[in-house]
Amino acid sequence: MAYSMKKGGKEVGPASVYAPPHTMDGKAMKGSSSGPNQSKLDTLDVAIGAYSKSAGNEQPKTTSIKIRGTGAATKGVMARGPMG
Repeated sequence: MAYSMKKGGKEVGPASVYAPPHTMDGKAMKGSSSGPNQSKLDTLDVAIGAYSKSAGNEQPKTTSIKIRGTGAATKGVMARGPMG
């Protein structure tokens, strides 16, 4: 049996002591494994920086838009990236 580890009126131990896993209805949770087995590297979708295992042959974005509210900008007034 687990025991309480209260310190200063607050519970500091593992959550299983005072709140076993449950749904929002208060019913007990059922264990389930979802998704593919990710214990092997060939099944993982790995990305390091700009290089991704699942990425296609997309070209990098080279267009930009002029951004508003730059005032006396010292680092440029154009922006690139997923906008809109």
